[in-house]
Amino acid sequence: MIEDARGNIDYAEEGSGPTVVLVPGSWGARSAWRGLIAALDGRFRFVTTSLLGYGGTTERRSEGDISIDHEADIIETVICRAGGAVHLVGHSHGAQVTLAVAMRGTAPLISLCVIEPTGVNLLRRAGELVLYEQMSALHNAYLHAFESDEKEAARQIIDLHDGHGSFDALPTRVRDYIVATTGTNILDCRSNWDMDLPLQAYSAITVPSLIIRGGSGHPYVSRISEILSSATPDAALATVAGAAHSMMATHAAEVARLLGEHISKAEALR
Repeated sequence: MIEDARGNIDYAEEGSGPTVVLVPGSWGARSAWRGLIAALDGRFRFVTTSLLGYGGTTERRSEGDISIDHEADIIETVICRAGGAVHLVGHSHGAQVTLAVAMRGTAPLISLCVIEPTGVNLLRRAGELVLYEQMSALHNAYLHAFESDEKEAARQIIDLHDGHGSFDALPTRVRDYIVATTGTNILDCRSNWDMDLPLQAYSAITVPSLIIRGGSGHPYVSRISEILSSATPDAALATVAGAAHSMMATHAAEVARLLGEHISKAEALR
């Protein structure tokens, strides 16, 4: 745990070798990476954390200040504690945070990997207006459900990304945690929509980058991945066949293979 003046930040590390900082998405924590860490079998030093409002990381945002910079600040603090240059990996909303860190250009990065990024405004910036409006309507419906005190409003988000029935298939303790932290996810969603940069801004990411999408995920994430890979100078796009949003749980070995190859190539370039 990092004791910061603005609140605690989850921090744990294991293994040895090149340092890989893993940033989970909404509702995620260290456990989200368990399968991937096991599949990479001690090849790297893994540093794990949680985003604002999850695990032991103290919330810093408010209704009036939902900037993703608050999330980027804590990840930069984690990188500083890790020491030296790192390979930065983020999933879902965590991918958005890692992109923000990379574009700020102040943290020492060797490479970047984003898994299923959810930057909806990239659709509008690339002229994908039909898909953008579809996602906007779904976003507004989710906010309305939460504001109307629907206990399981988050079902809409889980099923959107992993398919109908995915929320009901989760263990009871996981569903209860999701319900209890839906308000935090609302802040995540608003922060995501607030991150609205021109495509040219992503040219600031100059480290070797890997964008991973699921072959069976929602079309909006797939298209965002394509747009991002085109806008980022040194980026490769990989698709995990049969995977959806929660691929670290369902396809950990394949994600680990892609990530391991990406990190090894970046290390060879140093």
